[in-house]
Amino acid sequence: MKIIGQKGHPYGEETVQVIIMGAGGRDFHNFNTFFKDRPGYQVVAFTATQIPFIANRTYPPELSGVLYPEGIPIYPEEDLTRLLSEKPVQQVVFSYSDISHEELMDKASIVLSRGKNFVLLGPEETMLKSKIPVISVCAVRTGCGKSVISRKIASLLKKRGIRVSVIRHPMAYCTFKPVLRFSNMKEVDEEACTIEEKEEFEPLVEMGITVYAGIDYQEVLRAAEEESQVIIWDGGNNDFPFIRPDLEIVLLDALRPGHEKLYYPGEVNLRRADLLIITKVNEGREESLSRIRENICRSNPAAKVMEASSLIDVDHPEWIEGRRVLVIEDGPTITHGGMPDGAGASISRRLAQELVDPRPYAVGSLKKVFERYPHIGKVLPAMGYSEDQVQDLEETIRKSVCDAVVIATPADLRRKIRIHQPVARVKYDFDIDLEPVIENFLRGKKKRKL
Repeated sequence: MKIIGQKGHPYGEETVQVIIMGAGGRDFHNFNTFFKDRPGYQVVAFTATQIPFIANRTYPPELSGVLYPEGIPIYPEEDLTRLLSEKPVQQVVFSYSDISHEELMDKASIVLSRGKNFVLLGPEETMLKSKIPVISVCAVRTGCGKSVISRKIASLLKKRGIRVSVIRHPMAYCTFKPVLRFSNMKEVDEEACTIEEKEEFEPLVEMGITVYAGIDYQEVLRAAEEESQVIIWDGGNNDFPFIRPDLEIVLLDALRPGHEKLYYPGEVNLRRADLLIITKVNEGREESLSRIRENICRSNPAAKVMEASSLIDVDHPEWIEGRRVLVIEDGPTITHGGMPDGAGASISRRLAQELVDPRPYAVGSLKKVFERYPHIGKVLPAMGYSEDQVQDLEETIRKSVCDAVVIATPADLRRKIRIHQPVARVKYDFDIDLEPVIENFLRGKKKRKL
């Protein structure tokens, strides 16, 4: 089907004008892989949501290419209706993740009601092909435990003497650099400007695993291929991989039964997976597990299924026992991931006298976080997407009346902020044996030789 664009447009009479709806990750990748060098399309704008401080910037010309010498403006998603009225757009391309099917169709209805096409680009159009084997670790929702599984797989490969690196789903929150490489903590401290980035990069680098990220994943992939024998794709949110995997692992959460069928593109991952891992099974109810298993049987009966129990430990239990504690949890899991709390609250409820509610002490942007996500329990999400927000987090912790602070994020927040109260760190792991999975992957007849 040929879609006719604006007559007299400098790109040609049949140019299709496009808005890409995103959140600073999948949107840029979809642009780079599908639209960047296609003269039949003109992307007139990005919109941004979920992550603060991405809107009201410009996707720079050094990344947007010769067809976009001035770059591409990024607007808040709230401006979409206005943009559709002001610009001669034919297509709106939805390009972010972890959104309910209902909300996705609500956004589609806004676009369709104005006569425009609402488009979802699929894996075949956007996945890059690697020269070396790739294992992807994705999920049906944010907060299922992808990073734990990625670290376990990286450790198993490293122990076998295999050169492995991790490519992380993009987090373009501060700078739009084509390629980011992290091989030591100095590089993490210098380049990872947000707390969420540190949560993802720091634990892997501490293991001696090099991590790649950035904006241009063709360049990211080529750089990783130069020094690796196997690549692990460590997914973000519940997005599907940017790189075509040889083994596709997808996690499901025993605490959120049914979500595997209710969120985009998590259900895509559910249906694509070679291996499905149900996590937190020791925390979930049996009826919840039965529902998840039934959905797996209906949607992807050919997939191998494993189950993993949570293992939660804390380095200083004596600072929690019988005390009033402030619990700090992973930000995305608690905000758009929809969880009221996480591992920090779980172990603190067993040991502490009381979980201190951070709301009365929240300042600045942290107040707005609690207003936007009223489902959050008595925990403080580790929000730090700008220096001002990091300062708000530090001030909220300082003002909180508590005996100790429990940090349950993968990164040590004390490297980023000053915490005056005693700090206990929570370690989170899964009881699962992935050795047979890796052994089968390495010797598989259909896998490429290392």
